[in-house]
Amino acid sequence: MSIVRTLSAGLFLACLAISPALAETFEVKMLNQGEKGSMVFEPDFLALKPGDKVRFIATNKSHNAATIDGMVPEGATGFKGKINEEIEVAFDHPGFYGIKCSPHYGMGMVMLIKVGDATLPESYKAINHPARAKPRFDALMAAAEGKP
Repeated sequence: MSIVRTLSAGLFLACLAISPALAETFEVKMLNQGEKGSMVFEPDFLALKPGDKVRFIATNKSHNAATIDGMVPEGATGFKGKINEEIEVAFDHPGFYGIKCSPHYGMGMVMLIKVGDATLPESYKAINHPARAKPRFDALMAAAEGKP
């Protein structure tokens, strides 16, 4: 019986050691002009596995990446990068994350990240976004729910 426990513990520890190696890092560009218009993240939607990371690249100056209050899964910690700073963020908690560029939020510079098997909280739809951010979020949320 103790051999089985020792083997099980060893297998468990080996799986833990391998898990971080399976995590992927995705790149998101912060742009003045992109495929979907001005002041955009590209891509503006990502579906990740828990543990995956996102590298936010300040492709153009005067941008940052920050979570939006009320759009972070319970138990997760938000983040806020500095202007012109390239940051890498690990997304460990399943759920949806609303991301903005702080200086260009009013111009609609937002993105949505889904981590793991999650359902979009209804409360996210009730958040009062700036006028140009709202239609972008409406489209991102509809796409995340599989609606055309």
